[in-house]
Amino acid sequence: MSQCDTVKVETMCFKALQKRAKETKISESTGKFIRKKRFGKSLANKAPSMFLIILKNKMLARGGLYLEVDTQSLKASQYNHLNKEYSRKKLSQRWNHFVYKGDKIRIQRDLYSSFLIKNVNQDLKTIDNEACVNGFEMFLKLHDKEIDRLDRLKNLSSIGI
Repeated sequence: MSQCDTVKVETMCFKALQKRAKETKISESTGKFIRKKRFGKSLANKAPSMFLIILKNKMLARGGLYLEVDTQSLKASQYNHLNKEYSRKKLSQRWNHFVYKGDKIRIQRDLYSSFLIKNVNQDLKTIDNEACVNGFEMFLKLHDKEIDRLDRLKNLSSIGI
């Protein structure tokens, strides 16, 4: 908060993430039922909704802006600003693979989504592709530096590191 006056976050329905799966599935390999469990316990332990409420209150108290981007229309985790295309990914797919300046690069999906959200237009529903192009080199440098730092920690398997 000391480094910015505007925070942009995705709208999320945390209640929906807590619900159990409705459909009962059977594993083909074992023949046993697949658990219907979702993210209830981890949401209770991490309390992301409470964090966002506290962040919003603090930003507004300091005179800053707290903006919620429209997750459904933005689709940050599916967008590729290099070719301006959307492609669906499985939740387990934690890395994006792009071709940039003739080289194949690998970018962590959540960090890339936050970069795209940073470059959202004022309507909070579309991505400013020109801003993405202009800021991508710096993002890549910071991304690689942060991935190296996180890789040394050896405790963040949830984001694919």
